[in-house]
Amino acid sequence: MEAKQRLAPGREATGAQGAQGSLEGSLEGSSVSMARASHSPQAMRRFLNCKNNSHRFSPGGHNQLKSQTIDTVGNFYEFFAGAGMARAGLGDRWRCLFANDFDKKKAETYTFNWGPDNLLCRDVRDVTTSHLTGTADLVWASFPCQDLSLAGGGAGLKGERSSTFWPFWSLIKALADESRAPAVISLENVCGTLSSHGGKDFKAICKALRDGGYRFGALVIDAVHFVPQSRPRLLIIAARNDVPVPSALCAQESTGIFHPRSLRNAFGKLPGNLKESWIWWRLPEPPSRDVGLSKLIEENPHDAPWHTEAETKRLMNMMSDVNLEKLRSAMGERRAIGTAYKRTRRDEIGRKVQRAEVRFDDIAGCLRTPAGGSSRQLILFVEGSKVRSRLISSRETARLMGLADNYVLPKSYNQAYHLTGDGVVVPVVRFLAEALIEPVVLHVVERSGK
Repeated sequence: MEAKQRLAPGREATGAQGAQGSLEGSLEGSSVSMARASHSPQAMRRFLNCKNNSHRFSPGGHNQLKSQTIDTVGNFYEFFAGAGMARAGLGDRWRCLFANDFDKKKAETYTFNWGPDNLLCRDVRDVTTSHLTGTADLVWASFPCQDLSLAGGGAGLKGERSSTFWPFWSLIKALADESRAPAVISLENVCGTLSSHGGKDFKAICKALRDGGYRFGALVIDAVHFVPQSRPRLLIIAARNDVPVPSALCAQESTGIFHPRSLRNAFGKLPGNLKESWIWWRLPEPPSRDVGLSKLIEENPHDAPWHTEAETKRLMNMMSDVNLEKLRSAMGERRAIGTAYKRTRRDEIGRKVQRAEVRFDDIAGCLRTPAGGSSRQLILFVEGSKVRSRLISSRETARLMGLADNYVLPKSYNQAYHLTGDGVVVPVVRFLAEALIEPVVLHVVERSGK
């Protein structure tokens, strides 16, 4: 059903209702660690855009990241919230009315950093509009990617995890029935969404948006423009039909780095009635990144001890000739820092073997979780002919996602890695908010006289 044409009232609303299933009380004895990294690299501050996301760390209690009291752009709901990275990227000028995730461990960390007031820990299938306070100007949803990922099983939107898009969308339609449809919706997922089931899954999402009364467009943004991690992601941004979009944000055709061939091909497969609702979003060039991987690396992290010489040698023995040559080239440097992933490949006679694939371009590979079909990333230190190796630390993964060092991570390494590897990169959200989402929402506010 088409979204009801109503500008967001109730901007004064604060907090979610006392929802059942939300985490309550203190987190004493929880798995969340109170320890913070002892040193925060100054370089991190340059790309975290702290002026728009200035959190204050409060020792003791919930240790949530408390927002400063500043002018509010708008209200938002955060679905599939995970660690609250979208919230961190949106920053203090946005007011969270509701957040949802079904994972209790992630919800625990979310609560510890942001407080319990807005979070409902429950399967999205069991969420109703009665849980959603007020009216959101923006809905952010980073719905599960496992069934859409090229490393996953290929079940697509019919898979057990990624199919949760549909109950989420049912909530959006129910909000429209109550004249509470959000002005803007942002959907984030892996780029495999474009080609999943021959493009049918992407078409299904676009059709849902069109039938729900939205115009929409998509962008592929690689986090490497903002943090030293190669992490391209698909962002679908939809504006309600009655929401005026500033002409400066719309292009006549695909243009720039955010509309790669994979996106253009997916658009080309859409039927004409969906193309009529399409917007080629126009974004500025991303800022120049001046922070490399080596600036974010800890010398002796507490949760990632150095491998023994024998373990490092076994890792080197897993490298192909091409990767060994990359390692030898790095030995010519005074000090080089690289990364490695263990992957299953076929050898020259077709047998499946495990290989270690390395890179020394001061950029990390894409952080992935074991559930997404990948191993954990390794760090390589090369000093002359000496090579050391270890797992990437949990704090390093957080830095690669753009989380500040005062963000409290779980004590468990595996939980922390899963938390960060499953998230959205904070500076990417900030860039998208500043370049696209906020101009649209503020345009609505100005025209409504609020």
